[in-house]
Amino acid sequence: MPQGVIKKLVSDKGFGFIAGDRGELFFHHSAVQGESFDMLREGQTVEYTEGRGPKGPRAESVTVI
Repeated sequence: MPQGVIKKLVSDKGFGFIAGDRGELFFHHSAVQGESFDMLREGQTVEYTEGRGPKGPRAESVTVI
């Protein structure tokens, strides 16, 4: 499973970006597994699967490790 670091969170809008193995990926709060989106912090390491969204690649099944 790919790993990355949370690069930016936009908490008031419910999304963020992960600096991953293949570049920067968008993720939506609904993709976060096992934790509340509000508990995430920039700089945390996460695992994710890569999927496709309407605007390109995005992270899905985001889990803090």
